[in-house]
Amino acid sequence: MDNGTKRSRPLFVFYLLVAYVFLQFAWWTYSMFQLNNEISGLKTELNLLKGETPEQVASQGNEINARLHKRWVMISSEGAVFIGLLLLGVYQIRKTFKKETELANRQRNFLLSVTHELKSPIASAKLQLQTLQKRELEREKQQEIISNAISDTDRLNNLVENILLAAKIDNSTFHLHRESTALSEYISGNMNQMIRLFNYKQKVVLDIESGIELAIDKTTFPSIIINLFENAIKYSPADSTITLSLKKQDNAVILAVKDEGQGISEEDKKKIFEKFYRAGNEDTRRTKGTGLGLYIVKHIAEQHNGSVSVKNNAPKGSIFEVAFS
Repeated sequence: MDNGTKRSRPLFVFYLLVAYVFLQFAWWTYSMFQLNNEISGLKTELNLLKGETPEQVASQGNEINARLHKRWVMISSEGAVFIGLLLLGVYQIRKTFKKETELANRQRNFLLSVTHELKSPIASAKLQLQTLQKRELEREKQQEIISNAISDTDRLNNLVENILLAAKIDNSTFHLHRESTALSEYISGNMNQMIRLFNYKQKVVLDIESGIELAIDKTTFPSIIINLFENAIKYSPADSTITLSLKKQDNAVILAVKDEGQGISEEDKKKIFEKFYRAGNEDTRRTKGTGLGLYIVKHIAEQHNGSVSVKNNAPKGSIFEVAFS
């Protein structure tokens, strides 16, 4: 039995019970109408047996019918309320079940992804070090291997940092120590260092306005930059351009990362900041990732009195903007 069948069985049983409740309700409603009609007929016959005049019987019959009509209205009203509440309950339960199923799928995919993401850089770094240990290589080749090992270590470190940050966010143990920082110089320094260390296949352009200051937590703020930038690298083709910009607009500071990748669908835009969610079709899901990066960006930005949004980049690609007030 596959996972889809296991997950759909409880929902099928639930729908079966709901259908049974509706059928029972319809049967009891019909029975109550029939019972009221029978009681009304019996009262009319009883009045005739008492020897009352036709006028008296007709008058009492009208009263009985009026009371019967009120009972029908009462039963119908209560029935409508009951059905409305039942339908609302069914909708909410189905919505919750669907949400929990999606979350369970994301968590399962996360476990599969994080296992691969942990194993790959460890195995790669180990191979690099074993190569250095067993072979006599030229200095230039040694530096290349060391650089690759450092890259794998940084990749592993970023993954662990994301997992720890996500855990802190979920457990409400996430506290910032913000201090006034020359943000323009801070971002320029960090990005230039990353560009020097890693041989990116894309062209990276920095468009940073000078003299911008902002109170940030230097421990967590880099996660915003790193996750947005790595997200752009991950989904952008080689030789395309990725632009990281920092501007002051009105009373806000805008940090933006623009790429020329495949873009994001309107449906995915509504969900990409949710935990474990990964946008795109099966081809894009084969890329590295755990579905934590944008979730972390959103929460860290909010802790810095900011908000994150995504829009299309003409003619293709995406623009992620973080606005700090």
